[in-house]
Amino acid sequence: MKYYLIGIKGAGMSALGLILNDLGYQVVGYDDEKAYQFTETKLSERGIKVYTDDNNEIDENTIIVRSAAIKDEHPEIKKALELDLKIYEYNEMLGKLANMFDLITIAGCHGKTTTTSMMAHVLGNLVGCNYLIGDGTGSASKENKKFVIEACEYRRHFLVYEPDYAVITNIDLDHVDYYKDINDIIDAYTEYANKASKMVIACGDDPYTRVLELNKPLFYYGLEDDNDIIAKDVEYTSEGTSFDVFVEGNYYGHFDLPLYGKHMLLDALAVIAVCSYERLDAKAVAKELKTFKGASRRFTETKVGETIIVDDYAHHPNEVKATIKAAKQKYPNKKIVAVFQPHTFSRTEEFSDDLVKVLNQVDQTFVLDIFPAREKQEDFEGVTSEQIIKNLEHGTSISDESWDKLKEYKDCVVLFMSPKEIHTIMENYINYLKEV
Repeated sequence: MKYYLIGIKGAGMSALGLILNDLGYQVVGYDDEKAYQFTETKLSERGIKVYTDDNNEIDENTIIVRSAAIKDEHPEIKKALELDLKIYEYNEMLGKLANMFDLITIAGCHGKTTTTSMMAHVLGNLVGCNYLIGDGTGSASKENKKFVIEACEYRRHFLVYEPDYAVITNIDLDHVDYYKDINDIIDAYTEYANKASKMVIACGDDPYTRVLELNKPLFYYGLEDDNDIIAKDVEYTSEGTSFDVFVEGNYYGHFDLPLYGKHMLLDALAVIAVCSYERLDAKAVAKELKTFKGASRRFTETKVGETIIVDDYAHHPNEVKATIKAAKQKYPNKKIVAVFQPHTFSRTEEFSDDLVKVLNQVDQTFVLDIFPAREKQEDFEGVTSEQIIKNLEHGTSISDESWDKLKEYKDCVVLFMSPKEIHTIMENYINYLKEV
């Protein structure tokens, strides 16, 4: 059987392609984006061909999988319909595969990629597991019993899963182009959590997880004393984060993370919670967590001389805030510079004031034009990056053509933040630093 993935360069779609390939299926793909994307490296390593023109391999024995961004009027979908081929949405196909295994789903408005990556790292080394992570990585074997998945809440896509463990890292207002308000999001998470067959594990320090009304066993993790899984004696240093964990009042173990920020500690607690209820040895779990290197494009560092360049997926105000706090924890004596690309017009319109507030915590901010993703400028008249720039204490615009504005910033931490790689500016800046 051959699978043809339309929109294959997307993080989730590329990971699905890797998994289908690992399970023995023939996989090819198509994407409108002709420029190189970071997800292509792993596809190429697996020998998965990616088309960016109409010289495709669609025939009557092909199953189509499309990303959420691919609409019915897309030329590749029209071809598939003419051939009367079966067409799956991305989340439908992933659910079809994942529900065949003992499933652990990681949902949350922030932190789910890192938590999923961390969970896959620990369980993969201790008991073996398949995984799909939103940073474009995925792996599978028919021999594994467990499957760990990053479960996206966009358009309620995570409702296709039937998990054993349903994890919730937090609940926040996002995807404002789809959800009406925070109550609509809470309703979606309630439905998601109630599909768990074993238990729900949620961050109890998050106010919105506390209002969930569930008919399934629910266990909370966090730093506050009213949680079931608690981190105590926490130390944040420039070397990382260390803490002790208690599960339902009983000491479980000591953990040292080579990671920074409270958000990373909470992500680790979600992993530790699942491992404890799976009766895994705490010392073995601690050993694996200590070797976790982080998810792709989540505080990914490059050092050139004394300048630290950080590539990060952050785009929601709370994610930007967490990334800045992590930089300050690790590099308390360095200046912090942000290069930020707003993601979608709807987010910029909704969160511009919050973005200004968090970006004013750094020494200098450079803001790119809004990346529209699935949206169109004409539907959001007057919504531009200028809404953010004009209210920043130390902020200005930047583009691929004006990247040299960064030349005066050396020996500091430069945070490149956007779901879309700010590839050209970052590469030019790095090359400049190497030459001076």
